Amino acid sequence: DESGYQTPKLDTRAAIFKEDKILLVQEKNGTWSMPGGWVDVHVSIKENTIKEAKEEAGLDVEADLVIAIQDRDKHNLPVYVHKICKVFVLCHEIGGSFTANSETIQSAYFGLDELPLLAGEKNNEEQIAMCFEAAADKDWKVLFD
Repeated sequence: DESGYQTPKLDTRAAIFKEDKILLVQEKNGTWSMPGGWVDVHVSIKENTIKEAKEEAGLDVEADLVIAIQDRDKHNLPVYVHKICKVFVLCHEIGGSFTANSETIQSAYFGLDELPLLAGEKNNEEQIAMCFEAAADKDWKVLFD
């Protein structure tokens, strides 16, 4: 439905850690994901990551580092009709608290060995493991497809 040169859509995911566990939010269908979503028009990747963390997890965060930029088709299923680039961003919490909202019903922190049922179309175990690696590596270099 778009005219002009076709470009990929952008999706951002906030990797927020506390005590070596990653924050996930539970969606209304019962699956869990890192807070995130489509990058809105006139909003930067950084601004969108901060906005989505607030909307879905109730947290105020600072975005510190781009972990990876991935071609969604190479990492997530199902394949969508649109081309999508996923941007994973390491963030740290500076305030706020969770409140159920129109997208998510709860939030919790999980260790890599205790992940719940994931929303695989948004994030998978491999991507979450990548975020754990980035959080532990002070010399992390951005990964990209």
